[in-house]
Amino acid sequence: MSTSDPTGVTESRLTELGITLPEAPPAVAAYVPWVRTGSLVVTSGQLPWVDGELSHTGRIGEELTDEEGYQAARNALINALAQVKEAVGDLDRVVKIVRLEGNTHSAPGHRGQPQVLNGASDLLLEVFGDRGRHTRTALGISEMPLGAAVQISLWAEVTDGE
Repeated sequence: MSTSDPTGVTESRLTELGITLPEAPPAVAAYVPWVRTGSLVVTSGQLPWVDGELSHTGRIGEELTDEEGYQAARNALINALAQVKEAVGDLDRVVKIVRLEGNTHSAPGHRGQPQVLNGASDLLLEVFGDRGRHTRTALGISEMPLGAAVQISLWAEVTDGE
């Protein structure tokens, strides 16, 4: 697999899935969107931005269904992938998705966090295959930045390529 091709195997898979990565969203406060240390890229929490707007706001289990939360998690993951691509230039340089950390904006009593965050986990497996198998944290919280339905952080092992 050549890592110098800017539209490599992984991005071809995204295209097959009908996904176009956006520009990596900028930070909305006093932090950076991603950090690379050695072979590890860690993203800050990514919200479900689509075309500059939050695709899903509100509490899951109150204003939103688990299915809507699932889609919000997919959208947030797409932004996390855009951050990883910005960090390394080519998603074929991802050796392994190490960890997915997800928070859901949950109504009191809602316990569907794992099913909601499957929206991100399922997409990682669709895009990366075995390289997308990861550890995960799925938490429900009472408040979320900007009222977003979910927030995703991604940890990826990467290579410099060739």
